[in-house]
Amino acid sequence: MQDTKFDDAMSFAPLKLISIGNYAELGMKIDSLITARRKKALLNSRKPVFKMPGYDADSYLVPFECPRFGTGEGKAVINKSIRGADLYIIADTTNYSNTYAMRGYNSHMSPDDYFMDIKRVIMACSGHPRRITVIMPYLYEGRQHVRINNESLDCAQALQELAAMGADTIITFDAHDNRVQNAIPASSFENFFTSYQFISAFLKNDPGIKADKDHLMIISPDEGGMRRAVYYASLLGVDMGMFYKRRDYSKLSNGVHPVVSIEFLGNDVKGKDVVIVDDMIASGQTVFETAKELRKRDVGKIIICATFGLFSNGTGRIDEAYSQHVFDELYTTNLCYCPGEIKNKDYYHNVDLSNYISLIIDTLNHDISTSSIMDASQKIQKLLEGRQ
Repeated sequence: MQDTKFDDAMSFAPLKLISIGNYAELGMKIDSLITARRKKALLNSRKPVFKMPGYDADSYLVPFECPRFGTGEGKAVINKSIRGADLYIIADTTNYSNTYAMRGYNSHMSPDDYFMDIKRVIMACSGHPRRITVIMPYLYEGRQHVRINNESLDCAQALQELAAMGADTIITFDAHDNRVQNAIPASSFENFFTSYQFISAFLKNDPGIKADKDHLMIISPDEGGMRRAVYYASLLGVDMGMFYKRRDYSKLSNGVHPVVSIEFLGNDVKGKDVVIVDDMIASGQTVFETAKELRKRDVGKIIICATFGLFSNGTGRIDEAYSQHVFDELYTTNLCYCPGEIKNKDYYHNVDLSNYISLIIDTLNHDISTSSIMDASQKIQKLLEGRQ
């Protein structure tokens, strides 16, 4: 269906891709998928197709470098012309596995380093692309999106910087709070959801799950993720529940206010399989506390779905939780770097979104509305009907 739409539309401009941070793992997958889709569409077309030169290229990736000087300072060098191109810069700002040499030491790349490299690449373009789209699946500084007392407002500032430098569109996935787009009201900000990919993955991997009100429930670990849980529940036609944490705001420990009590808001979960949905797993404290509370309520299987598996404190705590039967399955995506130590765990599943991103890029390059991609309701209904 998407290929037919592409047949009837011209590209906005020649497509070019630059992948920062996860070049080999994600960027090349996206490139190969777009290449294969376009060649197949042209081959199977039953009518003359008029496309601009380079439309069916063997690769759309642009060779570039972000070398560092001995002091740690850097620069960006683009080794192929991008004049008049529809340029998509894809960046994994959480890939700490990449390093650079500074004063004889290897330093791990930080989100700040990656964000600076994005800006360097835009500067290296010298205004030559016809349009620039920045894809940050994990929105840089997305958790620092509101100001409390005398705090910095990093995410808003970062978006304003990109817009001021010439980024026409900023794309992210499952933003921690997409209201941060109000910082750039005159620019395009697209927040795509991963609900269909997660639902498809856990229903496919576990045919025994019954997606109805009597057997399944969606859980939000806190009030911040309630909208996400409501969306999942409405797509599946099941109930949702939420945990509310009452904190002692008179005390501060390690930068956070201690939790006094945890209250559950929702229908009875006894005997039901539950899916905990969240945007990320950093230390894992939030989702595992939620899972433990659910175990006390006699639930069936506990499935955790988190878009970004950051695992900032390693995987030891996750292994311990699994061994204690705190949860049964853990799903994260390949939208951010995933350490090799967790990929082979029995409980872990990595959801591949490379095809999703390639379709988004291809759709935007043809100047076609992305509404059909963003709305997953029909696809999920077909998925559920196929299980009956």
